[in-house]
Amino acid sequence: RLGTARGAVHDALLEAQLKTRVGLLDEVTVIEDYRRRFRESPHLRVLEDEERDAVVRAYEAYVETLPGSKRLGSLTYELKDVVGAYGFGIGSAGLQAYNLLVEGHTQALENDVVLSMKQGAVPAAGRVAPDEEAERYFEHQGHRTAVSQRTLQAHPDPWLGWTRMEGGPQDGVGFVVKELSPYEADLDWEALSEPDELAEVLEQLGRATAKVHCVSDVDSPDVPLVDFQTEDAIADVVSGAEDELVEDVVEFGMTYGERARADHALFVAAFRNGRFEHVDPEAG
Repeated sequence: RLGTARGAVHDALLEAQLKTRVGLLDEVTVIEDYRRRFRESPHLRVLEDEERDAVVRAYEAYVETLPGSKRLGSLTYELKDVVGAYGFGIGSAGLQAYNLLVEGHTQALENDVVLSMKQGAVPAAGRVAPDEEAERYFEHQGHRTAVSQRTLQAHPDPWLGWTRMEGGPQDGVGFVVKELSPYEADLDWEALSEPDELAEVLEQLGRATAKVHCVSDVDSPDVPLVDFQTEDAIADVVSGAEDELVEDVVEFGMTYGERARADHALFVAAFRNGRFEHVDPEAG
């Protein structure tokens, strides 16, 4: 919160405080003939009819996954426009995504809502420690992601849900759907160069992450996969072994940093030597 944040985290919160829903709509949409649609952008693509129809069907199926307690007014779920989307974070590289423009709680254009429908990804932990019971429980990775977020967040996005694409190039693929929040702001990592500044940020982010993961939404579905409080289980394991935990985390961080630097050197060398098909290092 603004009253407890410090340094770069406080600056990011101040920046987020200035943002508005109307500001986001003005940034990503235009109004033509009294109707709002997405702007043309190098980060967006127009869909062919087959793919667009598949996205529309997927959106209609998504609406049915929203909990009754979080359902909004009858006007809210009219789909007004849909486009393909690029430019998500590194963890989403290569995953298919769409932006959807939806009617707000009234027909006033300033109330429209932008949703993100993004392909669900396999969790990193699931690649090294697969859980057959969890794999059977969830319909697909989009379902898993949405249910996990509802369970781990005290106040999850009321638009949070999931769907599966039927038809089109992404036939059978699971997606998670949520609102594209207008109140997001990134930390200015380039301005953080001193160890004490980084430590201040990491301490605050650690507390925020711990808080998020030790609360749950009262409307979250009854998921029988975990029949205990995860924070209590973690505390029991860590209790009395705090120094060992710190040593393990430090060793992991150092090893990860060395691997990242080595990988970056390999990437630069490959790029400069034209090892990437369809990429010309002389093209600027």
